[in-house]
Amino acid sequence: MDITYDIHGNTRLASAGIKLRCKLVKVVMTRFAAVTALCALLTITSIQDPHAGVAAQDGVVVEPVSAFAKVENRIGAVPLGSTTDAELVARERDTLAPKERRNGESFEFQAEVSRLMDIIINSLYSNKDIFLRELVSNASDALDKIRFLSLMDKTLLSDGKDAELDIHIKVDKKENVLSIRDNGVGMTKEDLIKNLGTVAKSGTSSFLDQIQSGGDLNLIGQFGVGFYSVYLIADYVEVISKQDDDKQYIWESSADGSFSISEDTENEPLGRGTDIRIHLKENAAEYAAEGKLRVLMFQNLVYQDHKQTLLKLSNIDTGRCLTLLADVCSRTSLILAGCVLQELVQKYCQFINFPIYLWVGKEIEDPVEEDKDTAIGKGTSAENLEDKKEETEDEPDREEAAEPKTKPVKRTEWNWEYLNNMKAIWLRNPKDITPEEYNSFYHSLTKDFSEDDPLAWTHFNAEGDVEFKAVLFIPSKASQELFDDYYTNTPQLKLYIRRIFTSDGIDELLPKYLAFLKGIVDSDTLPINVSREMLQQLSSLKTLKKKVVRKALDMIKRIMDDDPDEIISEDEDGLEDNEEEQTNEKKGKYAVFWKEYGNFIKMGVLDDSANRKRLAKLIRFQSSKSGEKLASFDQYVARMKPDQSHIYFMTGQDKNQLKNSPLLEKLLKNEYEVIYFVDPLDEYVMQHLTEYEDKVFQDASKDSLKILGKEGKVKMKKAAKMYKKLTRWWKDLLAGESIGFVKVSARLANTPAVVVTSRTGWSSNMERVVLAQALVDPSKVSQMKSKRILEINPRHPIIRMLLQKVTEDPAV
Repeated sequence: MDITYDIHGNTRLASAGIKLRCKLVKVVMTRFAAVTALCALLTITSIQDPHAGVAAQDGVVVEPVSAFAKVENRIGAVPLGSTTDAELVARERDTLAPKERRNGESFEFQAEVSRLMDIIINSLYSNKDIFLRELVSNASDALDKIRFLSLMDKTLLSDGKDAELDIHIKVDKKENVLSIRDNGVGMTKEDLIKNLGTVAKSGTSSFLDQIQSGGDLNLIGQFGVGFYSVYLIADYVEVISKQDDDKQYIWESSADGSFSISEDTENEPLGRGTDIRIHLKENAAEYAAEGKLRVLMFQNLVYQDHKQTLLKLSNIDTGRCLTLLADVCSRTSLILAGCVLQELVQKYCQFINFPIYLWVGKEIEDPVEEDKDTAIGKGTSAENLEDKKEETEDEPDREEAAEPKTKPVKRTEWNWEYLNNMKAIWLRNPKDITPEEYNSFYHSLTKDFSEDDPLAWTHFNAEGDVEFKAVLFIPSKASQELFDDYYTNTPQLKLYIRRIFTSDGIDELLPKYLAFLKGIVDSDTLPINVSREMLQQLSSLKTLKKKVVRKALDMIKRIMDDDPDEIISEDEDGLEDNEEEQTNEKKGKYAVFWKEYGNFIKMGVLDDSANRKRLAKLIRFQSSKSGEKLASFDQYVARMKPDQSHIYFMTGQDKNQLKNSPLLEKLLKNEYEVIYFVDPLDEYVMQHLTEYEDKVFQDASKDSLKILGKEGKVKMKKAAKMYKKLTRWWKDLLAGESIGFVKVSARLANTPAVVVTSRTGWSSNMERVVLAQALVDPSKVSQMKSKRILEINPRHPIIRMLLQKVTEDPAV
């Protein structure tokens, strides 16, 4: 048997016959390969080099034609070794390029307009109340336009009624119609077709395009869909408009896909402006009540001091407002889903540049004299009247003529009520605003009816990528809602864009740890989307947030700097009486702030790494040298010993426990200041704070404590060598316990021994805090537990006695 190879090169045993057949196959394959190679050679030689010279036939240059794609023969000059024909690339580009076919028939996209309107209206707006904001915003734009145009043509605003730019809102309860009228620029017939008949066509946007160099007009409606929010509450809408250069027209539509325009010959002349008449749906009848409109105006459009508001609505004395809430509801027709008066003052309001008037009816009681017939009709007979006359004649001491009896008769008196009579305080110069005005604005904004003024406020203008004005307040007391759930708290700042209320509770406006701040932010450059409920560019909002946070921290720092108790080195000499009085008012103010909001600042250290150093300056604590007052890290550093390079602290349950802890004996004996952290949150804070002003934090409860100088280190080495037998014996004795190491201690003065934790794990207090939580897995906690280290005091008599016994008898 011979060994042969199969087609894959594998060895095998074969018979002689099989061996012969394999030789024949090998001969055939060899001849076939030779023929194939000869054919390939002939083919290659028949193909001319594409870069070679061309042949000349009859004086004409003829390029060789090849059916193959051209291949670059200069492989070294081409990065990828070969390239395709440039003409082939051009042909492919022409094939893929968009073009109209000659025989193609063009069509336009079709849409069911009524369905499209329904989608636009109901998808952009989630709250029906938005319609009033949108329509009043459009009216404000129209007034801004006529005011701008009057700068170039003064005849547009002539003296008289036309010069008073305002907005009037009126309700017809019988017809169930709501009317919003302005005397702005008005619209021509062509404007009505373009602006209202074309969805997403904005007259404001076109106006801005026409006056490219007109400057910042602060016009609001630049998307062209705000008007259609009216169909959230309307079945049918009429728009009556008159411009100076055209006749008065009526635009009307039911949002069913069509609209009509006709010349107005039935209504009174507007003079100039627009009147929107809204025929309310059956389920929107509540908007026909002045009370509901009043609520919406206060929520979205106007601002009022709360006392003046209650006085206007109730028509009673302000001192009785809070005790007569039920009477207020009944007198003002605010019967809206239970009529809670707090709904009126729940939301703060919007600010429009122009006066807004609401047609309001108030009940007034007029005294009317009762006649004799009325008195008889009430049960008094004529005989009784004669008897009374005789009795009157017999009594000369009585008055000769009695006053006539009267009865109250109610009647309704209708007047235009001016709603937004207070202007936005943030638009004024901070130097021109008194503290009393800020306090009044704070109470009105926050609906805080207490007599406590805010701890501090800041009023600033920001310029740059995002321009805005803001007023921030720190309430004197923290709301209980802030402590319910930290991560569900929403910022109390209200966002305005061009004095139009946009949203409140935006998480991207402030971090969670500053959710206690209250105030407003008003931007003229921040973009908003069509529904004004979400911002378009988050990058702009991030820039705004960064600036607001910086100003908020500066405001808190200003409280700290103005407080005499926070001054590191006090110098009260030379203070005048006024300065001393102001100093006394600010004394202890930062301690009040820290009591109310200290935990929020600590949470900021955990969450805001960018401002961690600034927040660390705001932290307050008690220490071994602060007494009953609170101290700061700056004060600690100022009191540090010259040779001290660490900031010593310790965490625990209370100050007395830490003060008497054996872990601090040597530190306190050597007059090192130790910080006492007694809040469970402090454990987490100190995990994020590693140093302050180049001073490293040192936990006094861990084995990494460093308090010895060079001489002390030399002595400790000698003591460690001396007690080596004892430490080794003790370690073997506690091998089955949780003690992982035994060493000589430098922290003890009077205590013979103490157990500390390793530098890398949790402290014993941290373990206590974690295990005290309701939902905790003990098995996972065990993974974070640090090793225990037993430290012995080499100077204590008990330790010396143990050393002597271990030395004499190691098996003791």
